[in-house]
Amino acid sequence: MGFLDTILGRSKPVRPDLDQLFAVPSAALTLQAAAGFTLTGLGSVCFAGVEGGGFARLQEDVRELLDADTGRGGIPVEFSRDAYGYTWLLARQPPDDTAALVNDLHAVNTLLQDGGFGPHLLCSLIGFHHPDGRGLALVYLFKRGTFYPFAPLPGTTEKRDNQLELQARAVLGDDLKVEKDLARWFPVWGAPGL
Repeated sequence: MGFLDTILGRSKPVRPDLDQLFAVPSAALTLQAAAGFTLTGLGSVCFAGVEGGGFARLQEDVRELLDADTGRGGIPVEFSRDAYGYTWLLARQPPDDTAALVNDLHAVNTLLQDGGFGPHLLCSLIGFHHPDGRGLALVYLFKRGTFYPFAPLPGTTEKRDNQLELQARAVLGDDLKVEKDLARWFPVWGAPGL
């Protein structure tokens, strides 16, 4: 970062640390012990779609990699687009296999980043549920290298359980690098895997 950048208030973007995703299995145990939330077995990656053959080939590579075990009973990945035009990849694993889900999400993020599409990656999401019907997601912000909890209220449209989000932040502070700027805790309404 240069002198002019300092004067103009520009900051160097945080380099994403995809290995942060490997802290999720430990965080999942903490979340279960402290708040009763268990993994759903669903996780997703959100990225801005790009047109062109290179991106289409990379998307097929991702599908082939994650669908390699479908012949042995694995569940194929699903691609979808949301109302804002972002592409979501949904991965499924057994709810008790947090490590496999994290490996899938890490592989997708790594393939996209190594393929030159890192700037198009937005976030990854890991879904949790509570026996009382509440849902919670841990959202990894690719460009910030941090996590935040997202808790939509059950049975409502686009309302959050802010108290649960703050409770999850307090519980997970030792396990994950939690985003400090609450303004960056973006809602991900209707995200696959939630």
